[in-house]
Amino acid sequence: MKVLGIESSCDETAASVVEDGRQVLSSVIHSQVKLHEPFGGVVPELASRNHSLWILGVVEQALADADTDLHGLDGVAVTEGPGLIGSLIVGTQTAKAMARAAGLPLVGVNHVHAHLIAAFLGPDPLDFPYIGLAVSGGHTSIYLVEAADRFTVLGRTLDDAAGEALDKAGIQLGLPYPGGVHMDRVAVDGDADFHHFPRAFLRDRPLDFSFSGMKTALKQYLKSIEQPLDARTVANIAASFQQAVVDVLVHKVVQAAVRTGVKTIVVAGGVAANSVLRRDLSRRCDLEGLRLVLTPIELCTDNAAMVAALGYYYLSGQADPLQVHFDLDVDPFPRHVIFRRGTQ
Repeated sequence: MKVLGIESSCDETAASVVEDGRQVLSSVIHSQVKLHEPFGGVVPELASRNHSLWILGVVEQALADADTDLHGLDGVAVTEGPGLIGSLIVGTQTAKAMARAAGLPLVGVNHVHAHLIAAFLGPDPLDFPYIGLAVSGGHTSIYLVEAADRFTVLGRTLDDAAGEALDKAGIQLGLPYPGGVHMDRVAVDGDADFHHFPRAFLRDRPLDFSFSGMKTALKQYLKSIEQPLDARTVANIAASFQQAVVDVLVHKVVQAAVRTGVKTIVVAGGVAANSVLRRDLSRRCDLEGLRLVLTPIELCTDNAAMVAALGYYYLSGQADPLQVHFDLDVDPFPRHVIFRRGTQ
């Protein structure tokens, strides 16, 4: 079964063709990083307008790279939410039009759930159940993933996402946009023990996250430094801050596995590409006797292959069709808390 996936939840316009939920035949992504760089963050109106300019070309390229056309597909899957409402509208309306024109079934999928399915597209064999850490600029949550239609939230951020904290820390340090990516790069030359930033472990909510206090601590620390920061100091601070974020992520996702008795951990989302997170979690899982499946780097950031992969389970009847919306019932929803299918 060949499924076309379309992703436009934030600032990436993406399309992909995936066969049988495992084999990526094509994956095309148009990034808007340069567009939003002058603003230090994603501007929603600019994002949606840019999606409308690029989405048809991106889909056409994905079909060409997969050596097929709409009539060679078995279905279409599109990100229904969460995300920026204007951006989501561009993707869902495009998917509706294409599915209707070609007489194909259409399914809307949850963006975060798709991230947690992306690891199935990697080289490591994977099966349910597993503990999923979805960690990005917009989301930081721990899930028990028991099937393609059974995602149960075990913990979530109470304020900022981990990726947002890293991005804003990068801005405070004067690094280029996006800050989190450059934090990881400069931290390679830094000392993670240079400064101790607080870790919010939240003993009364052991699987939830809070990163806003870390940002405040960084701001206060930078104010206390009287001289301008040289490159070495920036690297040291970046390494120290990044280590604080990673320590919390590693501790809590391992605790989730221990509490549930599930022996496999999957890490997904943009921050899953962070080199320190991948290193430290690998070491911790080895110590705890847990299996770690890392999402391939190229599938960590927003992409459409993960959308097509999740859509395959519904379109093929391997997941409960009552948990999703089909065809013209597909409508965008912007907020993560508004789940209209499955468990939260």
